[in-house]
Amino acid sequence: MRFRMLDRITQLVPGERIVAERKLTGREDYLADHFPLFPVMPGVLMLEAMYQAASWLVRATDDFAHSIVRLKEARNVKYSDFVQPGQVLVVSAEIKKREGLITSLIAQGVSHNATTVSARLVLESVVVADLAPSRMVLEPWSRKQMRDKFDELTADLYRRVPANVGSTIIRESPLATR
Repeated sequence: MRFRMLDRITQLVPGERIVAERKLTGREDYLADHFPLFPVMPGVLMLEAMYQAASWLVRATDDFAHSIVRLKEARNVKYSDFVQPGQVLVVSAEIKKREGLITSLIAQGVSHNATTVSARLVLESVVVADLAPSRMVLEPWSRKQMRDKFDELTADLYRRVPANVGSTIIRESPLATR
């Protein structure tokens, strides 16, 4: 994941749902061109933020069994408002169906109390050995990289959760209530 479109994960219930945030600071390179006099987060990056949140949910649900979780389909994508510098995009994803390596989710993005984007996403977990057998030796390294990135995104979330709390409890940071 070269471009991280999420700043933090604020809620996570593995197997069910996730909520994450992205604050648009105004310093993002793409805002200079999109649009110079009216800077807004491009719709495709709002979709990317929803996909990234959904992929973290799938990884957490599967205990990072697959390092690659790719977007297979984005259906019924609807854009209904802008996200401007200084605003926070709160993205959520909820698992609706799982069949083998395929996960169907409903996702949405909300900013300034208005839905900005929504979609139905279909994600596919990839078995690296099936994709490129010669690269299977990289799978443990890749899983560790994904876990490290996940730990960065969930640092606030897990810092506040007692060690004896199970994964069925909603873990929420104080930032989730904004």
